[in-house]
Amino acid sequence: MTDLPRGSASGVGSLPGTDVAAALRLVREVLMSPSPSDSSRASGVPFLPELPGRGPGADLVGRAAVRLVDLPVDLQPSGWRLVERPGHDMRRAAAFWREDLDRMAEAADGWAGPVKVQLAGPWTLSASLWLPRGERAASDAGARRDLVESSAEAVRALVADLLAAVPGAEVVVQVDEPSLPAVLDGALPSASGLRRVRSVPAPEVSDGLALVVRAARQAGAATVVHCCADDPPVALLRRAGADGLSLDTTRLTPSGWESVAAAVEDGVALWAGAVPTVDAAGRADAAQRVDAAADALVRAWRDVGLGLPLLADVLVTPACGLAGATPAAAAAALHAAVAVQGRLAERAAG
Repeated sequence: MTDLPRGSASGVGSLPGTDVAAALRLVREVLMSPSPSDSSRASGVPFLPELPGRGPGADLVGRAAVRLVDLPVDLQPSGWRLVERPGHDMRRAAAFWREDLDRMAEAADGWAGPVKVQLAGPWTLSASLWLPRGERAASDAGARRDLVESSAEAVRALVADLLAAVPGAEVVVQVDEPSLPAVLDGALPSASGLRRVRSVPAPEVSDGLALVVRAARQAGAATVVHCCADDPPVALLRRAGADGLSLDTTRLTPSGWESVAAAVEDGVALWAGAVPTVDAAGRADAAQRVDAAADALVRAWRDVGLGLPLLADVLVTPACGLAGATPAAAAAALHAAVAVQGRLAERAAG
């Protein structure tokens, strides 16, 4: 099985624009070039970018929903809906995937090393997909079970597709779960908006996520779970067995950092969303931005009693996706992630 990369840099997943070849050129330029500190390895972990600007089917939910096995979807004014038969919306989204994988094969020709791919997890899908009768999938126990099982099969197939495109890839699957806290907390509005969907029990959420993580691992991939909420359920994510946690560290509370510290001490990797994307337009000097992001992470690290040598294992990313940035701003954010990781390595070395 692939080991999860540590002590590197990457992107969360989304990039601006509609041209996947251009997006991959940026990924190659920033993350596949030799590291400034060690020319024997790459600057970061390249990823297959998501381009929501292309429209329906390139969005986070649609992109994952069309890969579900035996659960077809279509697009309605309310969002993506589970249906009996696939239609035009699925065909368009599937075409995006074929183009992306073909372009990835070209961009990563001859590459041997880690490659990350993102897919929305079962709980974000349960929050965002609608049943034929008009309620959220999260409201129905049978639908939730089907989504978990289908998501696991989708991950297996995605790993196989990426390995076919890039035979030398060490695949990392990032399971995106931005809506997982809302599912746990019973914070999702019903279709009418007059009530909330009942919360899903934590053991069911953890077990479902664990099934998807195991499927990725059995397919030969490492796994990282991404949750960009203000108060991510770190303990639950740890129980699901992912190799790493991808979190927006700029939003973590002191109690959130305590949970992160426990996970790190237990051997779970931290992918730190430490580069604020609000500065991605270049309003701050690049060096100042890098120093500020590194300093903030080091302060939080020390405050929870983590040893500085452990900083060397932190992988740095922008705080969130970059679909809303300009191409120049997205490039600046990825370059900053590489530079911040370099600062952390210096601090870790003393």
